[in-house]
Amino acid sequence: MKTMRFLLAGVFGLVVCLGVGRDRHAMAAPAATARPRNVVLIISDDQHWRDYGFLGHAHLRTPALDRLARESLVFPHGYVPSSLCCPSLASIITGRYPHDHRIVGNDPPEKPGVGRRSPEGQKRFRDGREVMNRHLGEWPLLPALLAQHGYASLQTGKWWQGHFSHGGFTEGMTQGGRHGDDGLAIGRKTMQPVYDFVDRCRGDQKPFLVWYAPMLPHDPHDPSKELVDHYSSLTASIHVARYWGNVERFDRSVGDLLDYLDRAGLTKDTLVVYVTDNGWITNPEQGRFAPKSKLSPYDGGLRTPIMVRQPGVIEPSHSPALASSLDIMPTVLAACGVPAPAGLPGVNLLDEAAVNARNQLFGECYTHTLVDLDDPARSLLWRWTVRREPDGRLWKLIAPATAGRGGAFPIEEGRLVDPQSRERYERGEVELYDVVADPDETHNVAAAHPDIVHDLTQSLDVWWKPSRELP
Repeated sequence: MKTMRFLLAGVFGLVVCLGVGRDRHAMAAPAATARPRNVVLIISDDQHWRDYGFLGHAHLRTPALDRLARESLVFPHGYVPSSLCCPSLASIITGRYPHDHRIVGNDPPEKPGVGRRSPEGQKRFRDGREVMNRHLGEWPLLPALLAQHGYASLQTGKWWQGHFSHGGFTEGMTQGGRHGDDGLAIGRKTMQPVYDFVDRCRGDQKPFLVWYAPMLPHDPHDPSKELVDHYSSLTASIHVARYWGNVERFDRSVGDLLDYLDRAGLTKDTLVVYVTDNGWITNPEQGRFAPKSKLSPYDGGLRTPIMVRQPGVIEPSHSPALASSLDIMPTVLAACGVPAPAGLPGVNLLDEAAVNARNQLFGECYTHTLVDLDDPARSLLWRWTVRREPDGRLWKLIAPATAGRGGAFPIEEGRLVDPQSRERYERGEVELYDVVADPDETHNVAAAHPDIVHDLTQSLDVWWKPSRELP
């Protein structure tokens, strides 16, 4: 079944790339563009889906992101497949689910009793990360596919898979550190590497891809005193004020980037795509992430606005359709006239017929530290799905790996998951939410809708049923 779906998806992806199908949002076909489109991917890091002015936040100032929303095709109901940055970023660049690319957590397995900072622990960590890098290299990667058609590409910011070249980038900042080492200066200290790269590409008349993934608003939440003072007047929590300050700090960097494209005369020739890697809710007491955000199967960790902008080519509007970060790769490839690899599960977001034909998304959440490098099922915590009904209702099902039987939480990852989520996992409790009526997922209505639970559980099993259970 899965193989057949991948084959059909590959055929569909090729059809989309060839420009077949209704495409109301695209006002001009890629072939009509005078020169190849440039691409800028803006990837926010640890930001809640509501934390934008254009989505109605009462206090946050986000003029650059608000401008981007006004000029974009916006999908407010966007999702990432997993609520943790490393697997989420790997899914963006491969266009695949975590259980396919097997980079399902942030870090490789640890050996009980062996500290990571010990010589043995450091070696195990390096060896494990190298295995994860090889898993990434098994798939066609977005920068490498564009390079085959003359594109230069630049990696900046967050990057987990070793040297930037492991992602198929022709240039980059990250040399191999865990989060992104030198790349983490982007947006926080400087924007110059992006400007220098684009200037060189302009001089060489070469189309380009920029991966702009600053560690913002990700902690450390250390914005300027001016921003902290402003937001401290709006909240009793200094931790929330600092997080809000980092959101505005990120917004300012996005404004700098968009203004640079304007000054360089590149705005009309550049496809800008926006997404966040996973959500975040600040714990007001101690500044860490609160329950139902990062690392969780709830919308606070998984939902994100997704925006696609090219003035004069893409008609600005807000779409009620579901969208996924897995759609970014087929969308970019189609816009650039590059054939998509077979089997991509995402769709071209500029093909309205394809977007509207899909009414369901799927995803999966895992332990922060992998249990097994090669078998994703051993690290699995939850599978989830969200389905849009004809009346506009969105059903969200969360199915723990322990569904119907209960079981112990794997390894020691309980320290990173809130106690209530851990208890629900260990009880094997399935959760169902109407996320339009209940966006904070506070009322589990699974008992009242057994038919919906059964139907959505079956659809999860058709999508992906793990071949083995957690130990």
